[in-house]
Amino acid sequence: MDLKVDPGSGVSPFEQVRSGIAERINSGQLPVGAKLPTVRALAADLGIAANTAAKAYRELEQAGLIETRGRAGTFVAASGDQSSRRAAEAAAAYARTTRDLGIPPQEALAIVRAALGLPG
Repeated sequence: MDLKVDPGSGVSPFEQVRSGIAERINSGQLPVGAKLPTVRALAADLGIAANTAAKAYRELEQAGLIETRGRAGTFVAASGDQSSRRAAEAAAAYARTTRDLGIPPQEALAIVRAALGLPG
């Protein structure tokens, strides 16, 4: 897995790992069933604490993107295929809500950018 952690980034190492793996799953770069490195191996490869890697894996598992199969390891879950669809459904619901509230599209986008932590 081609993942890097930028220690100089304003984004925490945990979030860099979590979002990096999620992006690779959602793009198909990490296909369903792909085996992920162990927490210790990931931490060693990225030069981060094992607890940081474990926290990223926990959140990805809670989101349904990965699954741990005991001693067999951690794998990309089949439900990971659905995350883009779920995000599109949430975006459509948000668009309906902002239209119903009379919020102009540019303001609605600004709200999303702020929620994602992106610059205005």
